[in-house]
Amino acid sequence: MTTNAINKGWLNPISITTLLILIGVSVVLYVLQIINIVGLAFLILFSGLLASSIRISDQWERAVVLRMGKYKGLKGPGPFMIIPIIDSVPTYIDQRVRVSAFKAEQTLTKDTVPVNVDAVVYWTVWDVEKAALEVQEYQKAIEHITQTGLRDTIGKHELSALLQERDKIAEDLQQVLDRNTSPWGITCQTVGIKDIAIPKDLADAMSKEAQAERERRARVILGTAETEIAEKFELASKKYTDNPVALHLRGMNMLFEGLKEKGSMVIVPSSALDTMNLGAMGGLVSLAKNNEANHP
Repeated sequence: MTTNAINKGWLNPISITTLLILIGVSVVLYVLQIINIVGLAFLILFSGLLASSIRISDQWERAVVLRMGKYKGLKGPGPFMIIPIIDSVPTYIDQRVRVSAFKAEQTLTKDTVPVNVDAVVYWTVWDVEKAALEVQEYQKAIEHITQTGLRDTIGKHELSALLQERDKIAEDLQQVLDRNTSPWGITCQTVGIKDIAIPKDLADAMSKEAQAERERRARVILGTAETEIAEKFELASKKYTDNPVALHLRGMNMLFEGLKEKGSMVIVPSSALDTMNLGAMGGLVSLAKNNEANHP
């Protein structure tokens, strides 16, 4: 069974300490002539076997134990012991959430636009037994299947949908990956699309298209405003037609607003003066301006 999981071997602080203590005791017994050379060799061999049977797995790991090549069970976290020679621990599988980056280069969308997409997938091993026994090098398998799934997803969507609906596409891809990895005892929790790169020529064309669209909308808004203004003027003209006094007062107000600004010059047609009887007012205004100039 070959996987990409960790293979720590049997060396750990507890096993090394146990081995040194037992060898030291054996040497002392031999020096004191309590045991002979054969006993010393036996004790050293026993010390090595006992030390090799002591294993340690970290809090986030589970050790896969095989007995004579057959699956025996899982051990850990913490220290545990196995039967020397008969049992073996080929792998320690990490159960923490891990992240794998992958990309799809020059992949065609549904509308035949080549894009480069960078994405990441967050996954974890929830069933150590399946991950150890059902798939070889499960991390590489996940990377390949995510890349294939990403290419398939890109081919099913048009470029506009790919750019505007990243979250939905990532969610769909996550569900596809989870269905494929679940039989391995692995779940893909989240898929994130980091970047979508499109050809420069296409990006320039899209920018021009967006600019033209904004200009079109601006002109439509301006035309709509002109139409609304014309409608308001039409209503006002009807009001003034039925009420000449209101028209006269409006004309006087317009003239006053124009003349009250210091230094302003207003040109009023004679017909307007005749219509609104503003000739006398025009003369008075002119006289006031001359007096103001002569008496600063």
